[in-house]
Amino acid sequence: MNDFSMPELIGRKRDGGTLTPAELRWIVEGYTTDTIPDYQMAAFLMAVVCRGMDDDELAAWTEAMLHSGTVLDLRAVAGPKVDKHSTGGVGDKISIPLAPLVAACGVRVPMMSGRGLGHTGGTLDKLESIPGFSTEVAPEDFADQLADLGLVLAGQSEELVPADRKIYALRDATGTVPSIPLIASSIMSKKLAEDLDGLVLDVKVGSGAFMKDLEDARRLAETMAGIGRRHGTEVVALLTDMDQPLGREVGNANEIRESLDVLRGVGPPDVTALVLRLAEEMLLLGGVAADRDAARKRLELAIEDGTGLEVLRRVIARQGGNPDVVDDPALLPTADRFHVVRAEESGYVTACDAERVGWAAVRLGAGRARKEDEIDPAVGITIEAKRGDRIAAGDPLAVVAWNDPTRRDACLEMLAGAWRISATPPEPRPLFLGEVR
Repeated sequence: MNDFSMPELIGRKRDGGTLTPAELRWIVEGYTTDTIPDYQMAAFLMAVVCRGMDDDELAAWTEAMLHSGTVLDLRAVAGPKVDKHSTGGVGDKISIPLAPLVAACGVRVPMMSGRGLGHTGGTLDKLESIPGFSTEVAPEDFADQLADLGLVLAGQSEELVPADRKIYALRDATGTVPSIPLIASSIMSKKLAEDLDGLVLDVKVGSGAFMKDLEDARRLAETMAGIGRRHGTEVVALLTDMDQPLGREVGNANEIRESLDVLRGVGPPDVTALVLRLAEEMLLLGGVAADRDAARKRLELAIEDGTGLEVLRRVIARQGGNPDVVDDPALLPTADRFHVVRAEESGYVTACDAERVGWAAVRLGAGRARKEDEIDPAVGITIEAKRGDRIAAGDPLAVVAWNDPTRRDACLEMLAGAWRISATPPEPRPLFLGEVR
């Protein structure tokens, strides 16, 4: 390994300079092997947040992360392999109902997900609220499960993209999440390690997203699509609204319950619409549907006949969880106490701020303020009033399920400013805001 100086590299990036591929590889390797400490990597990540990376730096950084560990070889698994990833949102449980639906329609889904990041929830944290469920799937078992069940719901093992696993946790705890190069390289290093035929991205836009405006979200989508093209992977990105939480549930076990509702055909309209739209793209990339109408019919049938639920049930059992939760969600963790947040005035809800709701959930214990924090899978927030709803003074805005009174109070303090109410209804805001192909 070359003998570079981390303070010199941090300073150069801080001052707007560029780093060579060899220097970037050295940083990734050094942090992965614990020769570069957290405080130096945190300083470097902040420099990237402030100064960015050019295309060559981003390509070298992503490549170094991708090859920091094992890269899956799934060539022996028959059938198209397509995955989906979201840039993160509040109430964003989309992957959990989507992946088994797509697998039920004949596309292999080697889904490698992440944990909560900042104010956004993590798919792994939600899945681990299922009693016994393990998101750790060894690389040698990954291909077998994908061939047998068509779906793996896993996190990064010690061997798979270990650099991203460490950097991801550090970013969450150091305020270095909202950066296009860091978000793009994190997502794409994981996805390219899956040996995919295609990838569908859900790029969030709005108060609860890391990208607050449409222009930044489109730039992130184009960046990730460009990384995919460099590696021969077809990428489709949808730009979707994250100005308010998705669905009605924010938390972990409660979002699993809502995901099961979607697979039964009784989920919230926004979550169901997004699941089906993303799933259509996955079926089209996988070549198992001739057009969008045919893809939608296959997906709707997988809901009606229960095959989507059956795939999820089998995956839960295969990964050590209790599959009975599919039929009896009461087996999921439940908080002991509840508090109702009520409206102080009558009118129309003009905003339900997703970011404030997300941070309220973190304060409640459903997310992490520090990388070593433990998640409480039972706590969460049920949204009772969303944008456009007509409410009267005293009507519920949300129900907070809590276990720790100090956490409850911190949550309620954050929630206090989440809703805006007006005498006139707001202009409609579409769920789908654009796409990048």
